[in-house]
Amino acid sequence: MHDGCSGSFDDGKQVVDKVRMMGFAEQFMPIPLTVNCGSCGAEFEMETFESKCTACGCVHAVTPCHAFDPANVASAGIGY
Repeated sequence: MHDGCSGSFDDGKQVVDKVRMMGFAEQFMPIPLTVNCGSCGAEFEMETFESKCTACGCVHAVTPCHAFDPANVASAGIGY
C-alpha cells in the first residue's frame, strides 16, 4: 500500500488507514493547512493528520511526508 515517502495510494481511504495505522491520526501537523473538502467543497482548517470537514463530516488525511501541501490531502468520505 505504501513504501516510505515514495509510496502511492489508490484512494483516500488507504491514506486514512495508513495514517491511523502509523498512529498519526490525532497528532498535530507541523503547519496547519487550509483545504477544500473533497465531498462538499467547503474550506476548513486541517490541524491534525486526520481531520473532518466542519461542514459535512467528510474525513480527510495526509501522510506526514506530504503534509506540506494541501494538494496531498485525500478525502475518504463522510463518516469513514
